[in-house]
Amino acid sequence: MTRATRAAGRKGALPGEVRIIGGHWKRSKLPVAAKPGLRPTMDRVRETLFNWLGQDLSGWRCLDAFAGTGALGFEAASRGADQVVLLERDAALAGALRATQQRLQATQVRIEVTDALAWMSRRAPSCFDLVLLDPPFDAGLAQAALTTAAPLVVSGGFIYVESNEPCGDDIVRDLGLTRYRSARAGSVHFELLQQQAAVTTSPTSTSSS
Repeated sequence: MTRATRAAGRKGALPGEVRIIGGHWKRSKLPVAAKPGLRPTMDRVRETLFNWLGQDLSGWRCLDAFAGTGALGFEAASRGADQVVLLERDAALAGALRATQQRLQATQVRIEVTDALAWMSRRAPSCFDLVLLDPPFDAGLAQAALTTAAPLVVSGGFIYVESNEPCGDDIVRDLGLTRYRSARAGSVHFELLQQQAAVTTSPTSTSSS
């Protein structure tokens, strides 16, 4: 976590920017707009997540369903993901995502201005290796998002969920998922869930940790 992020957390305000922490675009800045409900994933949480996944996501197809600043999606692209879809229904935030995409020349990233739940409900099953879910905490969308996202993940693929409470064991089991890793940072619960499969390695890489 950066000093600015720690200070912002103490004051209840947002940092003006966050940085990509690994991969091709390491240290590249992502702007953080002053928008209600916008809460970029903390540096140390992102670092933990991508340690869990392995540092090289080459060949992966990823979905960042509540993109906001794009911190999760651009982090995945920075680490080699072949396709990354960012969903953001706020037009101004989507415009900022496009500006970042152009600045980084991130040709593997696609941005959709849309409602995440509606978009996911229309997708064909088993089309992503990794779905990233970090909806606004006060919107109460975590369970609905998880339920909608589960069919989109390939066998052995992953769903990351960040919320103010852990996913219930019943819903995880009923969706055919297993809890691969989980942790907590203050009031933030973050979990990596895996679609059940015959193998327990990453869907397109064996370098998970």
